[in-house]
Amino acid sequence: MSYAIALIRYRKPIDDVIANTDDHRAYLRSLHERGTLLASGPFDPRTGGALILNVPDDDPQEALDAVRDGDPFWQRGIAQYELLVWNPVIGREAIDALRR
Repeated sequence: MSYAIALIRYRKPIDDVIANTDDHRAYLRSLHERGTLLASGPFDPRTGGALILNVPDDDPQEALDAVRDGDPFWQRGIAQYELLVWNPVIGREAIDALRR
């Protein structure tokens, strides 16, 4: 398995973000339960957020596209995604410990 980071940046006013946050977080919880999402959270100030993801080695970009495409924030035009396959060097053991 590989790691990836998704940077999420809001494209709509914060009131629209807040109105859709419950659906977005429910989706993220489902990713966490499947072992795809390792950690997530909003930026401060709240301009977006980040996800640390566990993706398959054989086609990480396809997996990342699926994560983005399933997010209500993406589906409703609330946020844009920047998807990056990531090779952590320092601290990898700690990140590995987050896997189920």
